[in-house]
Amino acid sequence: MRMPKDDADALQWLLFEQSGILSWAQATAELSPSKVRHQLVTGRWSRVCRGILRAGPPDGPYSREQQWWVAVLAAGPGAVLAGLAAATAGGLRGNWRYETVDVLVPHHRRRADLLRRLPLGLPAVRVRRARHLPDTDRQRGRPDRSTMARSLVDAAQWARTDEEAQQILAAGCQQRRATPTEIGTVLNRMPQARRHALIRETLHDVAGGAEALSEINLVRLCRQHGLPAPQAQQRRRDTDGRLRYLDAYWPRWRLHVEVDGGHHMDAHHWAADLRRQNRIWIEGDRILRFTAFDVRHRPAEVAAQLRAALEAAGWRG
Repeated sequence: MRMPKDDADALQWLLFEQSGILSWAQATAELSPSKVRHQLVTGRWSRVCRGILRAGPPDGPYSREQQWWVAVLAAGPGAVLAGLAAATAGGLRGNWRYETVDVLVPHHRRRADLLRRLPLGLPAVRVRRARHLPDTDRQRGRPDRSTMARSLVDAAQWARTDEEAQQILAAGCQQRRATPTEIGTVLNRMPQARRHALIRETLHDVAGGAEALSEINLVRLCRQHGLPAPQAQQRRRDTDGRLRYLDAYWPRWRLHVEVDGGHHMDAHHWAADLRRQNRIWIEGDRILRFTAFDVRHRPAEVAAQLRAALEAAGWRG
């Protein structure tokens, strides 16, 4: 929606701030019930679900922000956007696909009330009652949502797979949306959280420097196969003065490992990778390269080559 003019009334500002979505109670606080009904009859507004209205016709597509507002307003008093939807609203980037919009409400709310208020014709809304939702885990916004650290913990514990949970946590830290310490503080208050051990282990790996999921998997692979852990995400300046980051590096044995994701298949990245690999050899380091798929699905083969390279460089286990 366009920003209202300076002389706009409270209703216009409310519609702007809430992406054109408002509750019946909000509407009748600014207009009489008969005027609200007139807006509906004339088609200027439409009814989304019980108690929730929308400025505009009923058949138009809903923006992502409108979906969030419908979910939070339909869930009722005290509701906040949560999980992956809240993290996305807070700026988490990525092609995250969620089939439901998660909302947290106070635990004393009755489940029957919640189910009657779920909107129809929109992405499903999953309303969860929270036993522990302190003010430190709530953040004012459009709409109100859980803080980034709490959102990442919830998104990880509600994710479909362990790998997706790790991807979310790694992305949140890599994009500097939250630190491992901030996420860990939230996790300490949630001892019953699903995947508690996995989240804790992932945060430990991220804090050690492995910020991408492929690098986290590599560190875990080394641990499981009795190999020394690498230093991850280490900064290094080339002889030409350029600063770059090493995916994994064993400085004692001068072994460098690159874990290639999908972007390495791009021609521009491929050429740059070759030049970087040549510089590494010229400077006297060994280099191994694996795909992220190999690290995840062929760990024994990756471990065997890592072991051989380390032993060739003088490691004796």
